[in-house]
Amino acid sequence: MEKIQIMYHSDELEKIKYTPDGKGDWIDLRSAENVTLKTGDFKLINLGVSVKIPDGYELIIAPRSSTFKNFGVLQTNGIGVVDNTYCTSKDILMMPVLAMRDTEIHVNDRICQFRIQKNMPELEIMEVENLEGEARGGFGSTGIQ
Repeated sequence: MEKIQIMYHSDELEKIKYTPDGKGDWIDLRSAENVTLKTGDFKLINLGVSVKIPDGYELIIAPRSSTFKNFGVLQTNGIGVVDNTYCTSKDILMMPVLAMRDTEIHVNDRICQFRIQKNMPELEIMEVENLEGEARGGFGSTGIQ
């Protein structure tokens, strides 16, 4: 079993729990600060934790499925990729957001989630003149339904 170390930067923050339930194995992260945003505002939201993940792994941060509905914010980098060298007490996890409406986020609101995954294996890049296989019809070709 792999282990990660968590350092909390606030006594107010609820502790991180890993409770896979068969529906998913992402781990919720919470806002460590109260934030008021107007439409169009950008903010790096402090998540109040630093982590040390195992060598050979990376941590992926993504919004929860309810984040936009509940708070009207988009994570501006789509997903955040944290490598295992971002691991000191001063390396605090953040979530960059853009407000699409006026909103408030409070301490302990669950705004994003993370998981760790193994780094990509070492690859050799090979240039070729042609790729074989059956063409799928181009980007977006699978239709709406």
